[in-house]
Amino acid sequence: MDAQRALLDELMGAARNLTEEEKKEYKEIKWDDKEVCPFYMVRFCPHDLFVNTRSDLGPCPRIHDQKLKESFEKSPRHDAYVPKFEAELAQFCEKLVMDLDRRVRRGRERLSQEVEPAPPPPISAEKSEQLSVLEEKIKNLLEQVETLGEAGKVDEAEALMRKVEILNVEKTTLTQQSQNDKVLMMAQEKKMALCEICGSFLVANDAAERTQSHISGKQHIGYGMVRDFITEYKEAKEKAREEERLAKEKEVEDRRKQREKEYESRKRSGSSDRDRYRDRDRDRERERYRERDRERSREWDGRSGRDGGRGADWRSRVRHRDRSRSRSPVRHGHRRSPRSPVRQY
Repeated sequence: MDAQRALLDELMGAARNLTEEEKKEYKEIKWDDKEVCPFYMVRFCPHDLFVNTRSDLGPCPRIHDQKLKESFEKSPRHDAYVPKFEAELAQFCEKLVMDLDRRVRRGRERLSQEVEPAPPPPISAEKSEQLSVLEEKIKNLLEQVETLGEAGKVDEAEALMRKVEILNVEKTTLTQQSQNDKVLMMAQEKKMALCEICGSFLVANDAAERTQSHISGKQHIGYGMVRDFITEYKEAKEKAREEERLAKEKEVEDRRKQREKEYESRKRSGSSDRDRYRDRDRDRERERYRERDRERSREWDGRSGRDGGRGADWRSRVRHRDRSRSRSPVRHGHRRSPRSPVRQY
């Protein structure tokens, strides 16, 4: 019936039986609503694991819907919600395991305690009658032995004593049967074992069929799933913390290398700037000398207009001096001596 209802919900929608007025007030359920079970969305719901067992948690108060689960798995927010849902499921499962472990400890203490001696089982009527007959025979024989001893009939008295001893052996055998039954009961009680997974009591060395039936039971499988999930969740958290620690260490190392690289780059940049400034100073020095020579050339050109042909000779000497100056030490960064002779005309 539930499978048919789920199929109809998938084909026609959950509101298929509502009237038009009810449909107006109907709110479609989505996977991220509070009414939906997050445990069922991400893994499993513990309420479904122990149905009809001693550990039955009852029905889950929230919605389990396969269609909503498929919608959650296809949602772009799936990866963002999985850690949150898994953390809630892990917290719920840890509480279950804590309660179970308390029961396991109590069961282990119970098995470790010495078995109290059981009261001797009552003797059956048949055995009781046999004991009474034996005791009566023994009593009569002892009286006869005493009478024969007083009469001096020693051989006959010894023969009766041998019969008394045989009867005492029979009496002891009947008495010990009840004690053997008690020891057997105590041994059977000590052959109990405790399942560490689900906390159930088992008969030690029981038949393989019954042991397999317990292992394949809902309670054992359910608690096995719960314990496995907790172990897996803790290992994943530990792995994530380790990866985060390694990422932080790598980030610190990358920042250190970046600082070293920037420092080396600044050192190279500073050396290059000094070379560039030195070349610029040399260019400025050469430009000042050229400007000074041009001014002098203009000055002598003015004089040549007054003095005649001497100006042409002066310009020739100035050009010759410029060519020789371009090969002078000034080109290599050495300043010209201020005492260099300049011929005056």
